[in-house]
Amino acid sequence: MPGVLPDGETVPVDGSLPATATAAVGERGFGVYVHVPFCASRCGYCDFNTYTAAELGGGASREGYADTVLAELALAARVLGDSPPPRVDTVFVGGGTPTLLPADDLARILDGIDRTWGLAADVEVTTEANPESVTPESLKLLRAAGYTRISLGMQSAAPGVLAILDRKHSAGRATAAALEARDAGFEHVNLDLIYGTPGERAEDFAASLEQVVAAGVDHVSAYALIVEDGTRLAARMRRGELPYPSDDVAADRYLAAEAALGAAGLSWYEVSNWARTDEARCRHNLLYWTGADWWGLGPGAHSHVGGVRWWNVKHPSAYAQRLAAGTSPGLAREVLTVDEAHMEDVMLRLRLASGLPLAVLDATGRAGAERALADGLLAGPEYAAGRAVLTLRGRLLADAVVRDLLP
Repeated sequence: MPGVLPDGETVPVDGSLPATATAAVGERGFGVYVHVPFCASRCGYCDFNTYTAAELGGGASREGYADTVLAELALAARVLGDSPPPRVDTVFVGGGTPTLLPADDLARILDGIDRTWGLAADVEVTTEANPESVTPESLKLLRAAGYTRISLGMQSAAPGVLAILDRKHSAGRATAAALEARDAGFEHVNLDLIYGTPGERAEDFAASLEQVVAAGVDHVSAYALIVEDGTRLAARMRRGELPYPSDDVAADRYLAAEAALGAAGLSWYEVSNWARTDEARCRHNLLYWTGADWWGLGPGAHSHVGGVRWWNVKHPSAYAQRLAAGTSPGLAREVLTVDEAHMEDVMLRLRLASGLPLAVLDATGRAGAERALADGLLAGPEYAAGRAVLTLRGRLLADAVVRDLLP
């Protein structure tokens, strides 16, 4: 979860939601996100809500974390009450480094979700992992527990780039872990890449793409480096030790990713995500991008049910203390207005290969779509069929297109 939480109204002590929010929960899909806030070390670019052992302080520990998450799950069951979601379609365990927890703890959390709401027969269950935090044995245990998908933080195959990002794994460890996950029986394996790191050469990124393709994974996520305030990387750039990322370089890297991954049989389905088949797409993220419901468990986790969005207290000790007292760990919440919901729908759906129905746009948005079409940023055939779908050039300028489609 990002390091800065927005303002909002107070969450009720019992976590209760308006009846209008729970009336149709799960009709558009229901997912569960579990945040594991522990890391062995802090990467220089990361501002997520994570803690090393030295940063954690008292009042929280890895050893008791699964029990604390299960306590929030029990609260969630009370909040949704007699109107539980018909099934849990997806579970995503993110971090931090979830695989710093024992596989038995991750299995207990998944079993708790199943006992509370029931997992769909075709449920997608993902865990993130750092490549150095898994072994063939731990991967087999996770697969046996019901995890179907793993997302490995590769970031780069270049040792120099990994060093700048403060990544601890060796250059070849991520692809080795991907092969181990396949051998353990994982149905879907993702590798994450970051491009545009200072000092990264075109040939470095090409080598990263080659390794990804050679690993035979069925999903790849590739993101431009974002320099967040408060991180070590941002401090180094302010001191002049490293140059700031270049937008032109980032565009070149994106085009290289599209070319290499497309040639290897992976197709984009969201601006930063490619999959080998429809089944390999991350269904949990698609729930986010299409406005479905999800409950976020863990410190700093965000949730969304029926147009109400809330977020938990950030620190693991504060999170544990609230649940031990029988109260909601929710810090604040907001009820999305019609205009806010429309804005988010446009922002997120336009990033998808399935695009945005033109019918949801007002007159200002339709005029902006016409301009984007004339500029080659939207695809003509799809536009004629009533959908706004980004071209390759449009993907490079997605944020500008979104601004043109909003009032």
